[in-house]
Amino acid sequence: MRSRFTLLASTGVLTLALTSCAGQPAAPASSAPDGAAGDGHGAVSNAEEVAEPQLGLTVIDPAGAVTHLDLLDESVSPLGEVAAPTAVSTDGRYLFAETDGAVEIVDSGVWTWDHIDHFHYYRAAPRLLGGVEGDGQATVATTNLSTTGSTGISFAGSGDAVLLDTEALSKGEVTERFRLRREPHDGLVVPVGSFALVTEATDGVGTEILGYTAEGEKTGLEEPCVDPAGTITTRVGAVIGCADGALLAHVVDDELQVERIPYPAGTDAIPVRDFDNREGRPTVAGLAGEGGIWLLDTRDRAWTLLPAPTPLAHVTAVDDEDGTVLALAQDGRVLVLNGTDGSVTSETTPLVAGSLAAGRVPTLIADQHRAYLSAPTEKRLYEIDYADGARIARTFDTVTEPAFVAETGR
Repeated sequence: MRSRFTLLASTGVLTLALTSCAGQPAAPASSAPDGAAGDGHGAVSNAEEVAEPQLGLTVIDPAGAVTHLDLLDESVSPLGEVAAPTAVSTDGRYLFAETDGAVEIVDSGVWTWDHIDHFHYYRAAPRLLGGVEGDGQATVATTNLSTTGSTGISFAGSGDAVLLDTEALSKGEVTERFRLRREPHDGLVVPVGSFALVTEATDGVGTEILGYTAEGEKTGLEEPCVDPAGTITTRVGAVIGCADGALLAHVVDDELQVERIPYPAGTDAIPVRDFDNREGRPTVAGLAGEGGIWLLDTRDRAWTLLPAPTPLAHVTAVDDEDGTVLALAQDGRVLVLNGTDGSVTSETTPLVAGSLAAGRVPTLIADQHRAYLSAPTEKRLYEIDYADGARIARTFDTVTEPAFVAETGR
């Protein structure tokens, strides 16, 4: 799962206006030769391959109006409306909006195909794809590829475990590969290659992970995982948080495999409930309560516990050459942290103090060059150059709350 945010809903329609900008807007992307991607590179029919990532901020306001801000030319486009959401998840292309009795899916129409040593970039017409019905809070788990594989949805109220066909989503179709009935609980359905890991519960609490094929058949894999919470996919594999550490799942020789990465012996730090990072990078971050930061290096299968310099609301791993970690402090500042010792290397002024005080949880997103921060109560979006002293590079004002924000095209 990436970027899940929850807050109370209000009414209004979102519009965006640029208020300040350091430098001139970037030029629109130029087209690459038709068919340059070929099969296996993320291309789909009616999509154009382009020369650079089509980065944007796709925003859903509290009433469900969907708007896309193009970060290249700063144009704003309305995409339609969904029902009033209570939470939104994203994989960098699709937005999965939790509404009353369903998860509604928005295709931003922009995406990147990660081919390990190079990338392909695409754009197509954005669209609203429809919904997946289910009862109770929904937890969505995605991969890093938006035209192949699967997407998992776990409904806490009914216990339904749903695996969607992501390739079908890229064609505008919402297709369930399987829907399993389980005991209701706050669980997970995590896609891993052509398989999925599904939590099972006893007395309403998750206790183990079972392996399934994409057709809904058990593989025989069973792994204990008490109180599962938090999942994210890196280039190494899919991470699932458990009370005693994490599971790392990947496919080797067409076989689903799971490794256990326990927390360091002797620690009493609070387990991670949510992971975040710069998409695809091996290192992920999560809060150890308000006073600590867990870093999990999925390549080295190792945890690091950093002290928090101040009470924190969110943390994400940039995982660049400097090991940068970004944090949102509870007083509204964005902190740039040293990933070795947790020290503050730079910081902003309090940008979202009003939002945090009002219980409106801002969105903090890291990409390769910039960070993006939503300020719902302040009705603003910030672009932050974290490598340049946490400089505010651009600011976008909004008419209504930018309640749910995803960076798309990455």
